[in-house]
Amino acid sequence: MTDPQTAQPLTEDQVRLALRRVKDPEINLNIVDLGLVYGISVDGRDVTVDMSLTSPGCPAGPQIGSEAEEALRAIPEVGGVAVNIVWSPPWTPERIEPRVPAYLGF
Repeated sequence: MTDPQTAQPLTEDQVRLALRRVKDPEINLNIVDLGLVYGISVDGRDVTVDMSLTSPGCPAGPQIGSEAEEALRAIPEVGGVAVNIVWSPPWTPERIEPRVPAYLGF
């Protein structure tokens, strides 16, 4: 565990970087570039992430949510973690990072 006296403050960029390691197994792209991460809140050592899935019936939903939580808990500075699945606004392909469609061949 990191010494609270010497630890650097946790940043949104650290959280986003950790979430880039989480991939949608059906598309094999990370959840940040797919536009599934809607919001990141850092309050001291606690992190809350609001994210969606590509559809409400996404079979990989539970796996993606638990992998996101694991990725956040792996950051030494993180204390509490909350990953909220939200459906508003609904995810659409327009939320994908602009450079990704070319990678996917669209």
